[in-house]
Amino acid sequence: MRSMRLKNREIKDQETLRELIDDCVVVRIGAMDKEGMFIVPVNYGYEWEDIKDSAPSLKLYFHSASQGRKADAFSREPVVALELDREGGVIRGTYTCSYSFAYQSVMGTGKIRKLTEAVEKLHGFEKIMEHLAPEAKHTFDEGLLKAADVYCIDVLSFTGKERKPKETGQSENV
Repeated sequence: MRSMRLKNREIKDQETLRELIDDCVVVRIGAMDKEGMFIVPVNYGYEWEDIKDSAPSLKLYFHSASQGRKADAFSREPVVALELDREGGVIRGTYTCSYSFAYQSVMGTGKIRKLTEAVEKLHGFEKIMEHLAPEAKHTFDEGLLKAADVYCIDVLSFTGKERKPKETGQSENV
């Protein structure tokens, strides 16, 4: 994987990365099909497993209709790109090009797979609900489990990046 150009913006702390993934509600998935590249935003759930002396294991879950561009693309090419971000507000400058935006983001790649077993699909739906509405009672209709497709992205690699607001008098290389 290519190293980050501005090392001071890289988020290396695993707990900060996990909090960022937990705070976000949309993952943008970049995929490719015969028409070209496209990006689709989806709500998600996730599993994070800390692994001693290694990068954590991350899985993202989302549901989708059984037909359409996403379904076709994911069945043909399972490698996808992903992006999540949290806004931090406008960074004001003294001239037009010195304005920017504060943020934290996660970008990565993964391999997507459709979950086919009922127990896997139920697990995926539970992870989605735990993330989006942890206070909600989780009940799933059998018809829903059969009708909707549930996908898992086994994240192969990811990095975190942030741009913090400048402190007064501080300059930054962009």
